[in-house]
Formats: sequence, structure tokens, C-alpha cells
Amino acid sequence: MLILGIETSCDETGVALYDSDHGLLSHALFSQVEMHADYGGVVPELASRDHVRKLLPLCDQVLAEAGRTRADIDGIAYTAGPGLVGALMVGGSVAHALGFALGIPVLGVHHMEGHLLAPMLEENPPAFPFVALLVSGGHTQLVMVSGIGEYQLLGESVDDAAGEAFDKTAKMLGLDYPGGPRVSALAQAGRPGTYRFPRPMTDRPGLDFSFSGLKTYTLNTVTDAEERGALDEQVRADIALAFETAVVDTLVIKCRRALEQTGCKRLVVAGGVSANRSLRQALEAMAVKLRGGVFYARPEFCTDNGAMIAYAGCQRLLAGQRDGDRIVAVPRWPMDTLPPLGEPRDNGLAETAR
Repeated sequence: MLILGIETSCDETGVALYDSDHGLLSHALFSQVEMHADYGGVVPELASRDHVRKLLPLCDQVLAEAGRTRADIDGIAYTAGPGLVGALMVGGSVAHALGFALGIPVLGVHHMEGHLLAPMLEENPPAFPFVALLVSGGHTQLVMVSGIGEYQLLGESVDDAAGEAFDKTAKMLGLDYPGGPRVSALAQAGRPGTYRFPRPMTDRPGLDFSFSGLKTYTLNTVTDAEERGALDEQVRADIALAFETAVVDTLVIKCRRALEQTGCKRLVVAGGVSANRSLRQALEAMAVKLRGGVFYARPEFCTDNGAMIAYAGCQRLLAGQRDGDRIVAVPRWPMDTLPPLGEPRDNGLAETAR
């Protein structure tokens, strides 16, 4: 089954072509980072307009690169949520229009399920069951995964996501958008031990996260250094390192706790923050101690992309799931409400999400 995957949940337009027999054939991504950098963050209306301009040319590009035509496509998967509703509607509209014209099934895919399954595109994919850490600008969650659509939420952030905290810390330190990678780059020059930031919610049982207090602690540290006239480039780097180390330690502590509580030996880490080198090194060291394994998507598939949507959509389309006549666009969508592969998709979702 040849599936066209479309990702337009935020500020990146991703398209991919996935074959159920031969794997990923081609993929393309256009990032709007440069445009949104002037505003210090994503402007939803501008994001939607740029998806309109870029989506169909990218579809044609991936088909040409794979040596296929639109007539060869057997199904279309698009991101239905969570995300910016205008951006989601662009992807859903194009997917349904193409599906109607070609007479093929269309399915809206959960964005975070796409991230969770992205490591399945690698040569050594994880086997079920496993614990997944989904960590990005909008989500920080620990999920027990028994199979596709078989998800149990173990813990999540009660306020800011880890990626969001990275972006806000970048602004405090005077760094440009996107902030996460810039904080990590600055942290490389930091002096270990100069500052020690708290590891939030690690001194109590449970698997929930909270990064709002850490963000406030960082702001107070920056403000104090400014008032003393000490906020030079080295101090900024020291603060960046202390912040990054606190986030990494918090995530590692919670992941270890989740693996021990579930008895799982496999950990999947997905989402934009999963590309962070310090996090990967710390989780791999933890896995060695627990005699387990850690699985990631390749760096280009850690951030939003069409390949993960094409793969996730392919599995569900093969199981017979598909949209009704209406476009599904769900800005907020709990992943544990998704049905397993063996069950039909709730078409009523389309009625309430349009």
C-alpha cells in the first residue's frame, strides 16, 4: 500500500511517500523557522498561509523523487491534531481534496502517535511493549505502549512542556528563535557546577512533570545576574548549562522510574527535544545500568515531518480505518483516546472536530 503522508500541525510543511512493502521512498520538509524568527515565535496565520503555498509543490516533489505519480497512491494520511487549527485545516483540506479526486481513502493521524512511531522507520525498530517519552515544544509525556493504539498515559507535564521551557529560557538569555537548540549550543561553553537548578517533582512519587517552576528559577537567576551587572556571555552559558542539566536529570529520573514501575526494558524517546545530545547520552547511560535499550528516530525525524505521519497512517489504513466525509482537525486530542488497530475509528470525531 502506497501512502502519501502530510504534516502541517505547526510551522513545518512535511510530505512523505511510504510503501508498506518497501518502506520510506521519499520525503521532503520545508521549515518556516526563518519567517517566524522575526516575531520570536510561530504566528499561526502566517504558518497556515505558508502551508497553502508549499504543500502541493512538496507533494509533487516527493512523487517525482520516488518515480511515482498521483495515480499510484493508495491512501493519504494527514496530521489531524494536536496543533494549530488553521494549519491542521490546510493539511486536511488538501488530503481530502486529493483523496476525493483520486477515489482513495484518507485518514487523519494523531501528531504525537506519529512521533511515537517514528523510530519504527529505523533499521532496528523497537519491539512492543515499551515505555515512550514524548518530549517536544508542546508535550512532555510518559506512555506505556503495548501496541499501535494501545496507550496508557503514565505521566505528563502539569504546566509547561520541556521544549516550551527551553524556548522561554532562550528568550530570557537573549537568544533567537528557535530557542531549544540555541540554549543547548550555548550550554556547551558553560562551567559545570557554577549553578545548580532544582529538579522539579523528583522528590515525590509519581511520573508527572512540571517545568514552570524551573522556568521561574531561571528567570530569577538571570535577573539577579543582570542587577549585579554580571550577566556576560560566560554567565549566560553557565545558566544555560544549569538549566539544560536540570531538565535532562528530571527526564532521566522519571524515565528510570517508569521503566522500573512497568518492568519494561525498552524506552522509546521521540519529539523535537529527543535530538538533544545531553539527553541522549544520559538516557543511554541509564539504560546500560538497567540492562535495557533506548530507541530514537534519526535526527531529521525527531522534529515534525511527513514520514512519521505516512508510517502511522499506513498502519491504520491497512487495518481499515479511515475518515468519513469531513475533515478532522483537533487542536487538543488526548492520545490515549485512540482506538487499537483492530477497532474502527470513531467517525463521530469528525463531526465534532470540523
